[in-house]
Amino acid sequence: MTEQVFTVKSFDRFFINNEWSAPSSTATFEVINPATEQSIATVPAGQSADIDSAVMAAREAFDHGPWPRMSASERADCMQELSTALQRDIPGMASVITQEMGCPISFSTAGQTFAPIMVLDYYAGVARNFPFEQGRQGMMGPVVVRQEAVGVVAAITPWNVPLFTTMLKLAPALAAGCTVVLKPAQETPLDAYALAEALATTSIPPGVVNIVPADREVSQYLVSHPGVDKVTFTGSTAAGRKIGAICGQQLKRCTLELGGKSAAIILDDSDLDTLVPQLLPSAMMNTGQACVAQTRILASHARYQDTVDALVAAVGALNVGDPMDQACDIGPLFASHHRDRVESYIALGKEEGATIATGGGRPAGLDKGWYVEPTIFSNVDNSMRIAQEEIFGPAVVVIPYSDEAEAVAIANDSNYGLSGSVWCNDVEQGLNIARQVRTGTYGVNGQGMDFHSPFGGFKQSGLGRELGPEGLGEFCEYKTITLPADYTPQD
Repeated sequence: MTEQVFTVKSFDRFFINNEWSAPSSTATFEVINPATEQSIATVPAGQSADIDSAVMAAREAFDHGPWPRMSASERADCMQELSTALQRDIPGMASVITQEMGCPISFSTAGQTFAPIMVLDYYAGVARNFPFEQGRQGMMGPVVVRQEAVGVVAAITPWNVPLFTTMLKLAPALAAGCTVVLKPAQETPLDAYALAEALATTSIPPGVVNIVPADREVSQYLVSHPGVDKVTFTGSTAAGRKIGAICGQQLKRCTLELGGKSAAIILDDSDLDTLVPQLLPSAMMNTGQACVAQTRILASHARYQDTVDALVAAVGALNVGDPMDQACDIGPLFASHHRDRVESYIALGKEEGATIATGGGRPAGLDKGWYVEPTIFSNVDNSMRIAQEEIFGPAVVVIPYSDEAEAVAIANDSNYGLSGSVWCNDVEQGLNIARQVRTGTYGVNGQGMDFHSPFGGFKQSGLGRELGPEGLGEFCEYKTITLPADYTPQD
């Protein structure tokens, strides 16, 4: 039987410089289980002084420590140690994440635990062959082009897929030779502490990864800290604007992965019986709390009602309930205030004239927990707020179109451009549609995210890219070294 390594428990210290460091204040964050509404743990709340300590440790590790001076293969070996440590207890990590943020345990296992490890393993492999230094022939003589680590990175992660978004930042930063201050969301810090426990068992040197949960005010202090060279953030577009403004003022590098309102276009040659079971998980994944969720479903007038009926039937078969149950498809929303927000959008949709084809209320028999029924809106116009604004819950709108040109126009009529999909029998036609929709990722008969390829958004969905070799490049600075024309490289 596998030893249980990761469990829900309280912590009273931060992970700074590979040590469990006492906080500067007695302030704490309470972690609430969204399914039971009960407190399950407390962790210290970071203050400015704690951020100073973490940045100082990361700065020292970058400026004088071995990490950025190790070979890429040596860093990759350390990353593989971390992967092994995380793999010691995948069920335990999945359970921690489900209890702290409420997503179904099946998604916690696959999307919240296996997927981050896959990203870590991928970047360990990329690091071994990444072109950190290349020679080329310049105009006047040989040139060496280097990609060097950008420096100290502030990584700020959200509550919805906490360990996965952490690894989208941490893995390429480590591969590049950066040092990191990780600021997890105050609502979901327990997976970050589990990560710290795993880090403590590896050969990764002191100060390379430092972990301090903090609120928005202290997070802003981290972003503006003069010891930080780059900020990488996943979260709302509103918060991304503020971070981008601070980084712009300081000429600080930043990567921003923000919101989405992605459109799934269903072409008339598709088979609804086949596609709906594949599309619905892309729309309702993580109880709809996913930036890449396909929350606008576009169907032709000719097949509109058939599409709505198929979606309603599929939603009716979803299991809403205890997220620790392997059979659960839809769990609670992560917080009471967030359920209020989602319910306000459901009320707004009715006010705007949309029809609730199914759902719209709270599930019967679930008196505890922040649940909302999975909801399908029909008779939706793309100008409605429920079609333009990110609801971030299990609510999907179905929008009619006249022809494929209008479908593309509707898909592009959004402030966002993160993801999208087209569902069809003719893959070549699907590819033609994909080339016309302005999003950073796109799927033909699928969701569209690939760990070996760049992920990020157009428009207000963000700046920069994660994943793929491009994601590692986001943590590097280019340096050009020109050499004399008669220079001959030494063997």
